[in-house]
Amino acid sequence: MTETTHTQTTHTQTTRTQTWLTQEAYDRLKAELDHLTGEGRTEIAKRIEAARQEGDLRENGGYHAAKEEQGKQEARIRQLEDLLRHAKVGEPPADDGVVEPGMVVEARVGQTTMKFLLGSRESAGHTELDVYSEKSPLGVAINGRKAGETVTYVAPNGKEMDVEILSATPFSG
Repeated sequence: MTETTHTQTTHTQTTRTQTWLTQEAYDRLKAELDHLTGEGRTEIAKRIEAARQEGDLRENGGYHAAKEEQGKQEARIRQLEDLLRHAKVGEPPADDGVVEPGMVVEARVGQTTMKFLLGSRESAGHTELDVYSEKSPLGVAINGRKAGETVTYVAPNGKEMDVEILSATPFSG
């Protein structure tokens, strides 16, 4: 008796949105990544080894703190690698009034006028601008809209909010 086995393969495609970065932001993040994967890893390895030399690891607070810091550092390395691998670097979006990542948006949300960058915190650098992700409820609602349009979105608190887009200009860093 011959038995035939059939295998069904399912393929799932995951798309990741690009993150727009100025060249300055890209260079800053690349330098941070280079430091963390070079000197940063060496420093934390030395701290772990020094703490290990102190004896009993079960009650060694310095060792556990260094290992925790190492875990955070490795997570940041993975985050930076992913961000830089998928970054769109260079010229800001066109100055056409259309809201998209990399644009500074001025909008009236409810009764409040706000000015913020649509994109990632990493692309904002050291500016004072608030940043909203294009994946946030507000970002999803306004992405692709033009100055002068009004849209409604559901805020995190569950309330529907009207958003009037006043302007959208490229972020200059």
